[in-house]
Amino acid sequence: MTDTGTLWVIATPLGNVGDMSPRARHLLTESDVVLAEDTRRAGLLFKRLELEHHGRLVSFFEHNEDKRLPRVLELLDEGLDVALISDAGTPLLSDPGFTLVRACRDKGIRVSPVPGPSAPVVALSASGLPPLPYSFLGFPPRKKSHTEKFFKAHRETGATLVFFERKSRLKGTLSIAFEMLGDREFCVARELTKEYEEFIRGTLGSIASMDLDLRGELTVIIAPPTESGRTDEQTIVDLLEEERLDGGKPKEVARRVAERANGWTAKEVYAAMRQ
Repeated sequence: MTDTGTLWVIATPLGNVGDMSPRARHLLTESDVVLAEDTRRAGLLFKRLELEHHGRLVSFFEHNEDKRLPRVLELLDEGLDVALISDAGTPLLSDPGFTLVRACRDKGIRVSPVPGPSAPVVALSASGLPPLPYSFLGFPPRKKSHTEKFFKAHRETGATLVFFERKSRLKGTLSIAFEMLGDREFCVARELTKEYEEFIRGTLGSIASMDLDLRGELTVIIAPPTESGRTDEQTIVDLLEEERLDGGKPKEVARRVAERANGWTAKEVYAAMRQ
């Protein structure tokens, strides 16, 4: 009986081709088929690495993964080796591939990772925010109500939150995070490993005054609450009395109190005002 091939799950550089490991280069060269999220971008990667792909690139992305799956499994059953790559970083983390890896495991086909760059880990390592424990959340939902539930579900975990976001949605998403999580430290890592790499630090309570019109690939990190504990309710009442003297609509007053308190969101303060 012919042995099956191997599915190699290969991490590729985020932006600096020097981060490609010798083992990853070798396996990209030797694999019979290379599944790529975007064959055009994969072709450019091969060119930058000075590798030949000789027509071995096959598109494999979110909207054709199910269609491609049976044929890929057939190739592996025939003994061919298949490499899976994403546009950048480690496959499956907010990229296609989970369905394929699971199907291979279910069929007893060998799956082997080839480790390398991973944007969530790279961003976390240089952010200056607490690294453990952390939760990687992928991309937040698009609808505001869903994003609120998204953050609320992780509010009490005590973990640093790491996720990807598009530049056009960044400020809105961080505003919702402030409403649901309260004032916490955050960091936006931009263009990791590239020429214009940048880490922007701040607090969720100050985002209204920050310039977050950023270009490039963005990885966001939100720190857990500080260890000093949740501000007690009597202190919240006292802060409300102070902030009411400065005027403003109730929701604005609640936001200012949340900025000064620990462990309270603006929504929680607003609810306390109405009791």
